[in-house]
Amino acid sequence: MSGYAEWARRATDPASASGKPEALPGVRVLEYCPGHFGGMVAASVLGEFGADVIKVEPPGGDPLRRVAPEGVTIAGTGLPFLSEARNRRYVTLSLGEPAGREAFRRLALASDVVVTSEPPERMEASGVGYLSLRGGHPGLVFVCLSTYGAFGPDAGRPVKDSDILCQALSGGPYIVGEPEGEGPPMPHQSPTRLGNWHGWFVQGLWGGFGALAALRFRAETGKGQLVDISGAEAVMMFADYNITWMHTGGKARERLGNFDPAVFPYTYIRCRDGYTFMAAYNDEAFESLMQIIGRPELVRDPRFSTPRSRVRLENERALLGILEEWSGNLTADEILQAVEGHTSGKSGPGAAVVTGRVNRPLETVGEAHWIERGCFLRSKDPVYGELLLAAPPWKMSGTPARWKSGCRPPGADNRDVFLRTLGMTEEEFRLLEAPGAP
Repeated sequence: MSGYAEWARRATDPASASGKPEALPGVRVLEYCPGHFGGMVAASVLGEFGADVIKVEPPGGDPLRRVAPEGVTIAGTGLPFLSEARNRRYVTLSLGEPAGREAFRRLALASDVVVTSEPPERMEASGVGYLSLRGGHPGLVFVCLSTYGAFGPDAGRPVKDSDILCQALSGGPYIVGEPEGEGPPMPHQSPTRLGNWHGWFVQGLWGGFGALAALRFRAETGKGQLVDISGAEAVMMFADYNITWMHTGGKARERLGNFDPAVFPYTYIRCRDGYTFMAAYNDEAFESLMQIIGRPELVRDPRFSTPRSRVRLENERALLGILEEWSGNLTADEILQAVEGHTSGKSGPGAAVVTGRVNRPLETVGEAHWIERGCFLRSKDPVYGELLLAAPPWKMSGTPARWKSGCRPPGADNRDVFLRTLGMTEEEFRLLEAPGAP
């Protein structure tokens, strides 16, 4: 291990995070996003950096608690909620009742950031929207998450914000999936959604980043602001150069699967024990790769002799077949050894052959590299038992993010938040907790 790597390991080791300061001490975040995973992600980012996050759920609990792939739950709570439920205090309120709205308003006025996925008109009608609150709290940062955003011709449409809808409206899934061929369309040739809840996850990340920027501005000016995040717009950011290409080139990109219109090979190839990534970014690297697979004559083949010829779809298909003839009898590790053995003596463009095994999730969890970096953690809870969770991805030497607590039942922190934090009297709290009250 190099001197810098050893220093970085010691300076950013997640195991030492608890002895270091936090980036957001004293910042309170009020999260009210029932049924919206993106809102949980936004609040999690702030909570990992030290904010005091208070999650407001309806009296019966957040509907996300009941989302359970294949019906797998722990203590009645689904795994998706448990995976994102860290670093929070949990209270229950009904904004449909006057007492609940008043309690929420008081919590918002005592917070620095509000994160909500509820429609702005509904929040304003309840007296807890940004316009209703900013007069009493000019420094409030109000993060509003929705499908279409707060303005525009489609703003306010009566649709429930969902991950798959945000993805669909972004145009992203249209260019993901296998290319259409001749004959009747096959299921795998249709638009393909972007992984697991990317529409919500990306929306939440952009919301969290916007809140951080707004807090920085407030520190200088004392002024809060609205952070309006459209989930569809958030996913559009992942279109990368395709939007510019469509505009300047005058044509839309079609689905290409694992082929690529800019460089090839830059794809996954089959091997004896699964798949591995293979890339050769330039002519010199392509020549190296052809030597590795024992086909040096292909460098002069008109189909592959230039970068432009290699990215024609019919030539990409042909080259993929040639690569898999070689890789099919090798394991991913053997392919890696072959590539490293050939390129270790090279420098410059000829060494730019890249390969790497496509891990199954359980293989990733077991790799020594990620274990040493503290990418996973085990939480132990009397209600939810032991869970393996993803740890914060930021490794920071000064103010590291950290996991401090896991999921708690709905309303577990009602007394702590309403009496101690908000300063309610016992009588006010009893009214809030009374039968028929929120």
